[in-house]
Formats: sequence, structure tokens, C-alpha cells
Amino acid sequence: MSTYLISALIAGVLALIFALVVKKLAWKWQILDQPQSDVNRKKHHKATALLGGWAIFLAVLIVLFWQRQILVSGNLQYHHWLGVMVGAMLLLIGGSLDDKYNLSARQQIVWPILAVLAVIAGGVGIEKITNPFSGLLFFDQWKIPVGWWFGQMHYFVVIADTFTFLWLMSMMYTTKLLDGVDGLVSGITAIGSLIIFLFTITTRYYQPDIALAALVLGAACLGFLVLNWHPAKIFLGEGGSLLLGFSLGVLSIISGGKIAIALLILGIPILDVIWTIFRRLSQGKNPFKTADRGHLHFRLLDSGLGPRKTVLLYCLISAVFGLSALFLQSRGKLFSVLLLGGLMLAVVIWFVYLDKKAKIS
Repeated sequence: MSTYLISALIAGVLALIFALVVKKLAWKWQILDQPQSDVNRKKHHKATALLGGWAIFLAVLIVLFWQRQILVSGNLQYHHWLGVMVGAMLLLIGGSLDDKYNLSARQQIVWPILAVLAVIAGGVGIEKITNPFSGLLFFDQWKIPVGWWFGQMHYFVVIADTFTFLWLMSMMYTTKLLDGVDGLVSGITAIGSLIIFLFTITTRYYQPDIALAALVLGAACLGFLVLNWHPAKIFLGEGGSLLLGFSLGVLSIISGGKIAIALLILGIPILDVIWTIFRRLSQGKNPFKTADRGHLHFRLLDSGLGPRKTVLLYCLISAVFGLSALFLQSRGKLFSVLLLGGLMLAVVIWFVYLDKKAKIS
């Protein structure tokens, strides 16, 4: 356990140091979030440095490389981790270009797609998940050989790789759209990572490699949060917001298809994204090109809750439902997911009622 704690401490300190360095570089290169670029959605009053995702990534990369022997102590090999790290790099490169040059939606989406393909090429995929009613659901049928690399034949597993692609893309765009309040995405990712650490460090599910990666990621997010907490001195940036969803998605896959845990941790944000897409489509708008203040976190801010309390509320919900997964069986997790859905539905109905009341008055 001392190895884990030392690794976490180093990751947190490195993330804070790198955040300070990246902040200076962002100002030097003028890669900044200007509040006047969207006065309806952006409430910070000063230009703020972007590129923060690099600080978290570099801290995690250095510590995991230092403890690389633990990373291959389980079922994962170096080529699995290489695919993940290449994917993360692609996200940060594309995100940095977007932060600097404001890429179009079509140019933006290329980088998340390439990142997921890198993960799949590295051999990471969802082969099975627990059936909440009985047994397991296997996704490893229908294999198509695609080439020989890393010393072995690799296959495109139709169902597994397609599901992996959709899962990681949905996780990335959930955190991307969630990144509207100081410290929200980094805080929830820290909680989610620590829950996965607790899950994989127990004797029942003991996975020391996944536990180390999850704890280091969570610690790096906490180190970054020192400067990302309201009022933020640095933002995650496009690449950083995608990176954290990507990381949680990958951790949920490599820990053995623990999809339910990720759904419980990010349940409210995921449901908010679904509601946002439905709401924008019903208004005749493109849900991926339209920006507004209809997200739940914006509504909470506008109701007077404030940035810090909004973040703490989200983190509390994620922690309660995420920790419940440690004690629940498959059907219990399904019930918790449904409970989250009911909670989100009640919130949506309440805000729709308030909107109609405001129009009448």
C-alpha cells in the first residue's frame, strides 16, 4: 500500500507543478479562454489559461512509467497501455489545436475517433459485461483478422470493438459537455478514479495494475484541482475535458467491463447529455453544434447555487451512487442506475415547469 500512496502523492504534486508551468506557457502562446467570446455561457471575468489536460496527462504518464512493472502484473501488457497513451496524446494534440485555432466540429471529432481507434488497435476492448439477470454477456464473437503487430495477430471483434467505440465516444463527450463549471470535471473524475481504485484493490476483484492507474489518475486530478477550483486559474481545455472522460471509460473497460460503475459515477451528466440532445432536436437545432445554458449545471448556477456548491453537489451524487456499486450486486446496480434516471427525470420535469411558469408570467 505504501507504493500506491507514494505514487499518488507524487502524481498530485507533479500535476500541480505541471499546471503552473502549462499556465505560463498558455499565456505565452496566448492559448486562453476569453470570456467575451460567449458572454451568455461564460461567467468568468478574466482571460484564463487553457491546456490544463497536459498537466494531468504528464503527471500520470511519468508515475505510471516509473511503476511500469505493476502495470503488467495482471492481464494487461505494454501494448495495451501504449494504445491508451497514444490515444490520450491524440486527444491532447487535437484539443490544443482547437484551443488555439477554434476548429470546426468536423475537425474536432477526428481526434476522439483516432484516440478510440488507438485504444482498439492496442488490444483494449469490452469482451464481456455482467448480465444483471444472470451470467455474463459476451461480445467477443465475429472476429476479423486485421494484421500482425506487437508479436501477435490482432482482430477486429465486431461487437466488442463497436461497443468499445461507442462507449468511449459517449464518455468523452459527456465530460466535454460537462466542463462548464470550475473544477466540475476534474472533481468528478477524481472521485470516479478513487472509487475504481477501491473496487480493484479489494480481495474480491483484486487488480493491482488497474488500482494503481486509477489512484494515480485520481491524485493527478486532485493536484490539478488546486488551480482549477473556483475561481479557476487554469482550465482543462478541449483536450483535457475529453481526456478525463476517455480515462474513466478506459478504466471501466480494463477493470473487467465495469460499465455499471462508470454509469453510476457519471449517471447524472450522461442523462443530462441525453436530455440536451433530445431538447435541442425538439427545437430543430443541431445538438452538436448548438451551445446554450440548458445543461443542468448551468441551470443550478442560474438558480443561485453558485459554482462551488454546484460542483460539490455533483461530486456528492457521484460519490454516493459510485460507492453504492462497491456493495451492490448486478441487480442492485441496475436499480441504482434506474433510480438515477428517475432523479434526473424529476429534475427535468421541475425545470420544464419553471420555464413554462416564467413564460406565462
